[in-house]
Amino acid sequence: MSAAPPTPPAPDLTGAPADPRRRLALVAVALSVLVISFDMTILNVALPTLAAQLQATTGQQQWIVDAYTLVFAAVMLPAGLLGDRYGRRRTLTAGLALFGLASGVGMLTDSPGTLVAARAAMGLAGALVMPMSLAVIPAIFPAGERRRATAILTAAIAGGAPLGPLIGGLLLQHFWWGSVFAVNVPLTVIGVVACVLLLPESRNPAAPRMDLPGTALAATGLGALTYGIIEGADRGWTDPLVLATLIGSVLLLTALVLRSRRRRDPMLDLTLLADPTFRWSSVAATLISLVLFGAFFVLPLYFQSVLGTDALGSGLRLMPMMLGLMAAARFTEPLVTRIGARAVITLGLALLGAALLFGSRTDGSDGYGRAAIWLTVLGVGMGLSLITAQSSALITLPPARAGVGSGLLQTLRQVGGAIGIAAFGSLLAGAYQGALDTGDLPTEAAHRAAKSVVAADAVARETGRPALGAAAHAAYVHGMAVVLLVAGLVAVGSAVLVAARMPAAEPASGETAEAGPAARPTTAGDRR
Repeated sequence: MSAAPPTPPAPDLTGAPADPRRRLALVAVALSVLVISFDMTILNVALPTLAAQLQATTGQQQWIVDAYTLVFAAVMLPAGLLGDRYGRRRTLTAGLALFGLASGVGMLTDSPGTLVAARAAMGLAGALVMPMSLAVIPAIFPAGERRRATAILTAAIAGGAPLGPLIGGLLLQHFWWGSVFAVNVPLTVIGVVACVLLLPESRNPAAPRMDLPGTALAATGLGALTYGIIEGADRGWTDPLVLATLIGSVLLLTALVLRSRRRRDPMLDLTLLADPTFRWSSVAATLISLVLFGAFFVLPLYFQSVLGTDALGSGLRLMPMMLGLMAAARFTEPLVTRIGARAVITLGLALLGAALLFGSRTDGSDGYGRAAIWLTVLGVGMGLSLITAQSSALITLPPARAGVGSGLLQTLRQVGGAIGIAAFGSLLAGAYQGALDTGDLPTEAAHRAAKSVVAADAVARETGRPALGAAAHAAYVHGMAVVLLVAGLVAVGSAVLVAARMPAAEPASGETAEAGPAARPTTAGDRR
């Protein structure tokens, strides 16, 4: 009787062996996400010049900014499944190529409508790039190096936000408005070439086919949610269109959840949230994004309108935050090894809260010195909390589900950021209008001045009333202080929540992730 054939070895689900080119590949991927990240904020300083050159209306200006965010949020979740099924390197390089092409169109256009379409295409490209940049880590790094690699990528993602205004200011000082898009083209070409040459292809052979109804539910639901949040901050939360959009988004996303619960390999894999480390790391990353967008939202106008800096000066004044982030990125991994991820995330959130609460004490007589102090602490807190939260979430993922898991994490962060912008934008507008004294201005001029500090400065110049400008600056500082106070309290509350609920232990750099709750369920034939 012949012996039974030997059982073939199980596939290595912890990722590929160490690739000798992995560090160069990491640099290429980091460059890719940096380009996508700073493009989210680069228009903050370029929009006034761009709007004047293209003669864009206020509504067109809003959509030049929001088209990117809306499509980015809507497509991120299906993009994760797309990469898992068809190849993460392929999806990443396709996204970079599309981003470069759309940037070229934006650079050359002379029509606001075409620019809105180009920005929407850039949002689609960014949604393909962002989750895939993190999902390729298991394919090129051994388990013990994944946290460090993920930390570097997260630092590049986070660092793009303060870099955007600086790069935009430098370009606008020397070139035309289209240069803020032109800079993307060579960087994406370098990223595509480097990714093709240095990154191995990776995919999940068992990934299901694209779920077209689920994809439609995810894209329309997330798109409607983001649109409702954006419009709610502008139209008011009781506006019929806003209410209808938000209610529709809830219904669509509920249908997506119900559909996902019935499918074995869904695009929205809620079984990933069964792992408490992934769940609470994702919650922490979402709360961090919400809080940080409060600070990002108020600072550019404070620097430009109240302190009187230009676009480049505003970018330079955000550099203490960048320096704090870079410092935190260097000692995050040793701290996690020594005291654990939960403690590091809690510490980072506490520092975020302390910085924002200190910033909330700003008054009209304060110069830049106070802001430089709390921005530095903010950068350190952001680095410790966000880098650790994302790393801890991603190393718990089974490598086969890296794309879907990364897409889910980045979607949660994007939604958190959108909610932060809307909530803090409404809070700022209400506090500013409540504190603004328009004196005996005519009704129309007073209405204009109440819209924003920029509009109030324009009215003050037109009417020859410098006192109105001073009152608007004081009102804006008051509104900024309210926003920072609330953001600081949310950060402190988040620190308490993470300390109380997040588990102290986690799988060792993803080595046991496949055995955890996030793993794909086994079938009856798999059991012994």
